[in-house]
Amino acid sequence: MNAKITSLHFKTDVKLEDFIQEKVDKLIKKSDQVLGTEVTLKIENVEKPENKTVEIKLIIRGNDLFASKTGKSFEEATDNAVDALRKQLIKSKEKIKGL
Repeated sequence: MNAKITSLHFKTDVKLEDFIQEKVDKLIKKSDQVLGTEVTLKIENVEKPENKTVEIKLIIRGNDLFASKTGKSFEEATDNAVDALRKQLIKSKEKIKGL
């Protein structure tokens, strides 16, 4: 499933998009609930070196899952956002099993 990747006010390179797609694909394989994904890349207007933000939205049945992380690079922020979503997916699966 292809993630919809949007970059705000800059153009991404293919290497970065492939990296993000690979990470999101691994996450999606862990759940059959995911209907789609949206990724937004932003460069914050701050003086700190940690100014790259990745927002990932997983569209699932019921409530969508969302994580936004900022780091020194888009790769670092993507890794952190995927880790946060992985935890949310686990909680979501447990909630469904508990019903």
